[in-house]
Amino acid sequence: MSEASLERAAAGRFRLRGELDFASVPALARRGRELFVDGGEVRVSLDGVERADSAGLALLVEWLREARRRQRQIRFTGVPAQMLSLARVSGVDELLALEGR
Repeated sequence: MSEASLERAAAGRFRLRGELDFASVPALARRGRELFVDGGEVRVSLDGVERADSAGLALLVEWLREARRRQRQIRFTGVPAQMLSLARVSGVDELLALEGR
């Protein structure tokens, strides 16, 4: 089973680590509400992501959807090249405004 974690770095700042795949994403999705506890912009660093598949990309889209629902901004930084490529192929790279490593 893949492991991934969502860690709070500071108010509105989080780090994703591990593998974002069909095994690990459901637990991370359930923890997504933690991103919006504080006011202001949310920043999620993916510097610690080792691998991601389409489930990982879907997770980011879901968090973006939730941010918009709450009228908040969310930014994803340190996105691995593999995930950026997947986002481009899927046509969601501009929607998510991903910042690579």
